[in-house]
Amino acid sequence: MATQKVQPLTQLFEGIRRAQSDGRFSPHKPLLLLLALARAQQGAQRLIRLEDIDLQLQQLLSEFGPTNAAKSRHYPFWHLRTDGKGQLWEVVGPASLLQRNPGATPNLSELKQASVFAGFSETVDKSLKQDPSLIPELGQMLLQSFFPETLHADIADAIGLDLTVTDHRVEEPSESYESISRKKRTRAFRDMVLRAYEYRCCVCGFDLRIGHIPAGLEAAHIQWHTAGGPDIGPNGPSLCALHHKLFDLGAFTLTPNSQKIVFSEHAVSGSRGLTGELQHHGKTALEPTSSEAAPGAHFLEWNWSHVFKKEARP
Repeated sequence: MATQKVQPLTQLFEGIRRAQSDGRFSPHKPLLLLLALARAQQGAQRLIRLEDIDLQLQQLLSEFGPTNAAKSRHYPFWHLRTDGKGQLWEVVGPASLLQRNPGATPNLSELKQASVFAGFSETVDKSLKQDPSLIPELGQMLLQSFFPETLHADIADAIGLDLTVTDHRVEEPSESYESISRKKRTRAFRDMVLRAYEYRCCVCGFDLRIGHIPAGLEAAHIQWHTAGGPDIGPNGPSLCALHHKLFDLGAFTLTPNSQKIVFSEHAVSGSRGLTGELQHHGKTALEPTSSEAAPGAHFLEWNWSHVFKKEARP
């Protein structure tokens, strides 16, 4: 029998199955892979029991995933073994579990009680040890592929992953990575969005300029760019850097029909009076100058389903 050809490491990571073809967002696999990269960077054992990282996975998915994402935190621990033709991830446990159909996912308790171990395959682990500079490169690739830039540093810090590349070797990205993961944010999109909102944050009205240059204003994506959100006006509110980050964290969203600003019950301000962020709750966002640039209802519905931390405050 011919030996299966081992794929280059970047292709293995690029090839993980994504739950985004229909606009859905699932951060489970990238967060687990980022956690595994951090462990490799720290010299930890290759394989680990689910129960040993369960709390950390739960916290990561609660903070950076959709509402209730943490309930299925064990899925990638089991399912990654079928990605990359089985070359990326290894699962070790009782034969009674491993012989199951790949789609018959054990529940969280089963995986814990059976002391199932999982982690990078020996081949991947060896490659990372031979060339540690691959770790931050792969980490950056996963972040760029699945999360908006506003969250990259926070996710890396929460996981304990150092994204500093220690040498200057940069591999040419494959066609799939270039087309899927590194779709360029166009300057035209930013200019269009800021102009539509007269260079103001649609939440707080922030409009600082340094000379003639707007400072701290950003063109956000209601449906994340990494989840297929297009660079068009109805998907691009103008937000200051603070509210852009809060928006991507799911602290607030806009209602589809009235563009009311709605904060999450999970967002708690130390100052609940007129000086705190919650002063914006229930207010109407600033409207763009053209109705054609008004936030699209279907984009806002995506944001409600996949980013906003439900439930909404009364």
